[in-house]
Amino acid sequence: MSEGETPVESIDDIKYDDRGLVPAIVQEHDTGKVLMLAYMNRESLAKTLETGRTWFYSRSRQELWPKGETSGHVQNVKRIYYDCDADTLLVQVEQVGVACHTGEFSCFYRELDLPGG
Repeated sequence: MSEGETPVESIDDIKYDDRGLVPAIVQEHDTGKVLMLAYMNRESLAKTLETGRTWFYSRSRQELWPKGETSGHVQNVKRIYYDCDADTLLVQVEQVGVACHTGEFSCFYRELDLPGG
């Protein structure tokens, strides 16, 4: 930790939005490839820390879900960072299988065409 940085003492120090959620960017630990964006609440973050595997909060189903529960494509957590405002998480993982429900390794496999490019 560099000088001037304040550690988060507790998951309660994370700034959750008005629904109790915080965005979590999931990145492959070894390559830096962004795999997905999901949301965590306090409980799913606690379960992630306890189990060493990612747990998220489904906004559509309004329930917790462990990544890979049905597919077996789990994410083993290597590190969790938070941004300068403590309102976004960066979760570095070892991805087992694929991250995306479409069967793609990353959820970010489509690219928009840029003008002139």
